[in-house]
Amino acid sequence: MLPESAFDPEGFLRELGHWTPAVAEQIAAAEQISLSPAHWEILQLLRDYYTRFDSAPAMRPLVKYVARELGPDKGNSLYLLRLFPGSPAKLGSKIAGLPKPDNCL
Repeated sequence: MLPESAFDPEGFLRELGHWTPAVAEQIAAAEQISLSPAHWEILQLLRDYYTRFDSAPAMRPLVKYVARELGPDKGNSLYLLRLFPGSPAKLGSKIAGLPKPDNCL
């Protein structure tokens, strides 16, 4: 469990290297989300995307990436919204330990 000082005012990790699955659970709990295998699948894709492109994806690139990697049943906004309500790109990136996507408010 990381101290509050490890997070910025919006709850994003200040240091990417501090992320672990346990930290993801901590962040998700603060957002009232219980992580399921479906969540972990998307979190792993978010982390893969960041490694590959050196940025957290905005919503449209996230949907396209998920569709390419997991197929159209999961690569759509409605599926992602069910897992990460509100802003899937922003909330998913937060739980995945990534920086806030550039164009997310």
